[in-house]
Amino acid sequence: MNNDLFLILLIFIVALITIFPLVLRHLYVPAVIALLIAGMLIGDTQLGLIPWVSTKLAGQFGGETDTVAVYFRSFIDSLGNLGLVFLMALAGMEADFKLLRSVRKPVYALSVLTFVVPAVTGYLIFAGYYPEDLPGKLLYASLFASHSVGIVFPVMRELKLSKTRFGAAVLISTIVTDISSIILLAICVQMKKVACGIGGDGKGLSLLERLPESLQGGWVIPIFLLTTVAFIAAVCVVVRLIGFYIKRFLSAQEDLLISVLLLVILATVLVGNLLGINLIVSAFIAGLAFSPLLRNQEINAVVFTKMEGIGYGFLIPFLFISIGMQADLSVMLSPGNMTIVILTVIGLVASKTLSGWLALKITGFTNMHGLCAGLMTVPQLSATLAAATIGKQLNMLDDNFFNAIVVLSIVTTIPVPALVRAIITRKRLKFSAIEEEAFVVPAPECKEDDIL
Repeated sequence: MNNDLFLILLIFIVALITIFPLVLRHLYVPAVIALLIAGMLIGDTQLGLIPWVSTKLAGQFGGETDTVAVYFRSFIDSLGNLGLVFLMALAGMEADFKLLRSVRKPVYALSVLTFVVPAVTGYLIFAGYYPEDLPGKLLYASLFASHSVGIVFPVMRELKLSKTRFGAAVLISTIVTDISSIILLAICVQMKKVACGIGGDGKGLSLLERLPESLQGGWVIPIFLLTTVAFIAAVCVVVRLIGFYIKRFLSAQEDLLISVLLLVILATVLVGNLLGINLIVSAFIAGLAFSPLLRNQEINAVVFTKMEGIGYGFLIPFLFISIGMQADLSVMLSPGNMTIVILTVIGLVASKTLSGWLALKITGFTNMHGLCAGLMTVPQLSATLAAATIGKQLNMLDDNFFNAIVVLSIVTTIPVPALVRAIITRKRLKFSAIEEEAFVVPAPECKEDDIL
């Protein structure tokens, strides 16, 4: 690809990820959903902007139209994968377990119930169509079990609930559940590779994929699970030590600090790949291990400003564009797929809401607090879409189930946070602070436009 062609492709995509969210913002559509819709529109199966642009560029610069289209998709997918690393690392960096002692019971209840009940629901839905596909059933279970850190944190901060018992319980349980779901994801991905007989060709990066097929058997999954647990423990120790030396030898204002963080995160992802652990898990754990370093206020401000600027400002939008490009609206509207979409949406919303309500109800909260907690676990966005993309790439999800997850993300992300805000402000719910003080969320400060 020559430099002029690369520049034109870059300008086209950057214009798309800039203008489309700005236009849809007036309709109260979140930026991530706007990017998903944009990706759907430019994909081959919808408006076909990629083939159209490829034809124009091939005519202008010479070359085959198909070759230009391949460059186009490869360019978006490559930056999207890097954006996925940033997304999961930033999610890990936001974790804070120091409040766990004050809210242990609701955290345990939320973590267990909002993981197990939705996971079983997802497992049963997938089993209704593919009863013999154990890796696929576990993958769908992990998708149902995950929460959306990117939705929960902003809503809690906006409503000033982060330091309340309710807010701390929901936030910490979100992190615990996400860690559990991505570990389950790593296991089912490895099960799929073993079931498909991947290995022995020496071409895969994973050491497990380089094993001869004759050596792969029932012992692979238990060994992989132990390897995953050992990897997580080792990363938490080693990366935290690196973080200690970073804080000691590098100033928060030095650009080299960001370079070192990126090097450690990418190296962690590489080691994880060598062990057969998906980059979603590796990047999240690397970010989680760095979270104590970010408790230093000076370092926290600098790191998050720069990392979020690189991630959310440039790389992460490519991830959602690439996910949208893989969705097929024509398949999505077919009668068979609509049944899967309806079962997926109803199953997840019902299981999440019921399990969240029950978890807080049995730990002393009111019905309305339980309802809000359950609703907060409903939105499925970043991690869910990323995991679904991994599943589609490995043929663990067909087009029907992948499209159902895309629809699920859209229909749960847009209305649910607004509904939670409306319940809290309209009902004037009281929340106990960590210091056992209480406060009321001031309804007059929340305008009608904010709710809608």
